[in-house]
Amino acid sequence: MSILLSTATRYLLPVLMLFSLFLLMRGHNEPGGGFSGGLVAAIAFAFYAIAFGEEATRRMLFTHPRNFIVWGLAVALASGLVGLFTRGIFLTGVWDDTPIPLIGKIGTPFIFDIGIYLAVIGVTITILLALMDEEEAGAGSK
Repeated sequence: MSILLSTATRYLLPVLMLFSLFLLMRGHNEPGGGFSGGLVAAIAFAFYAIAFGEEATRRMLFTHPRNFIVWGLAVALASGLVGLFTRGIFLTGVWDDTPIPLIGKIGTPFIFDIGIYLAVIGVTITILLALMDEEEAGAGSK
């Protein structure tokens, strides 16, 4: 393990996570959103996995990455159902009229973006950890 990489990762992880949340929150009004924010968050976890290993990353996540996928898809589906039940059309945008500081008005597109954010993190980390596990299994057989 490189001391330079592990030190840099400790500083980069919170910065990248904050940037990913910034992209998520501005995405329903400007470029960004759940997909790009989720990719930046996944990059932060990828740095952590490379620096500290697969097991340390799994401990840091507190849950299996597939749970992020399930929760993300559930949130995205729920945002679509709001439009179905209020306006009769699935995935129709519905907004609350109360503005929230720094975010603006919350609507179902933002909730959908949160679901995409979680799903992208889950898919990317699941793939990354599977590849790391396969690499460790291959290295152990040599």
